[in-house]
Parts: sequence; C-alpha cells; structure tokens
Amino acid sequence: MAKPLKTFIALGLERLALACAALAAFGMTAIVGIIVTSVLMRKFANAPLHITEEVVGLMLSVSLFLGLPMVTLKQNHVRVSLIADRLKGGAHTGMSYIALLAGIGFFGWLILETIPWFEFAFRRGLKTETTRILLWPWMILMPVSLGITGTILLARVVGIIDMAKPENLETTPFETTDT
Repeated sequence: MAKPLKTFIALGLERLALACAALAAFGMTAIVGIIVTSVLMRKFANAPLHITEEVVGLMLSVSLFLGLPMVTLKQNHVRVSLIADRLKGGAHTGMSYIALLAGIGFFGWLILETIPWFEFAFRRGLKTETTRILLWPWMILMPVSLGITGTILLARVVGIIDMAKPENLETTPFETTDT
C-alpha cells in the first residue's frame, strides 16, 4: 500500500477516534452538570430534575463506547502484562497479532449483536420510560464506535498503524521512519 494512502487512512482513523473522544468528554462533562444541577435543585427547590437518572444513564453508556476508539488507538486498554511483558521477539509479535485478531473478532461479534437491538428500537420508536427520549439515536453510537475500534485494530494488523505503543515512538503513531 502506498505511503500517502496509509497516512490518509491512519490520520482519518485518528481524527475519528479524536472526535469520538471529544464527544465522550463532552458527555462526561454534561453528566456532571446534570447531577450538580439536580442536587442543587433538590437542596434549594426541593424538586430534583426528573430527567437525571435516564439521561445520565444514557450519556454514561454512550460516553464509555465513544471513548473506546481512542483508548484502542493509544493502546491504553487493560492488558494481561503478566504474559505480555515476559515475551520477547517473535513470541511477542505473534501474541500481539493473536490479541489483535481476537479483538477484531470480539468487536465484530458485538456489532452483529447490537444491530438487531438498534433495528428493533428504531422500527418501534422505543423511548425511555420517564422522559420519553428516543432510544435509537443513542443506540446507533454503539455499533459505530465499535466499528471504528475494530477498524483501528484491523489497520494495526495490516500495518497501516504501527504496532508499537504510541508513547514509545519517536514519531507519531502514523508516521513511519522508513526512507
């Protein structure tokens, strides 16, 4: 694959992951704002926000999934270091590929499981119980973020994104040192 195309794809994935992370950060900030507002209204007006539980629950779920692409891109996810840190050379590379392929399979399976739930909610116009918020706009973000995450893993397998951990690189994770 030509270097400009690899760079274009890698930068596109980085920007998608960054956009997802920004939305996740906004969601987490909004959660704090809603909870603080609800607590203040309960304390001073004896009337908490009735939307707090449902909206915070939806935003927390969405924020967690939207953060996943950036965590995967930066390789800051949980890993079993007991094994990974002891492997060297080809064994470490082999284990890395096995982990990437397992991740691709896992995220692919999750996407296949989430799509019918989304379609069910969309066709029936399902809404939350108290505040009557449509569920499908929230639910579509799960397969989208999982798809981006799986694509990042696939880009790592095929060599578009470097296998090394980003902070261990002298260049950005998307630049190669080949001349």
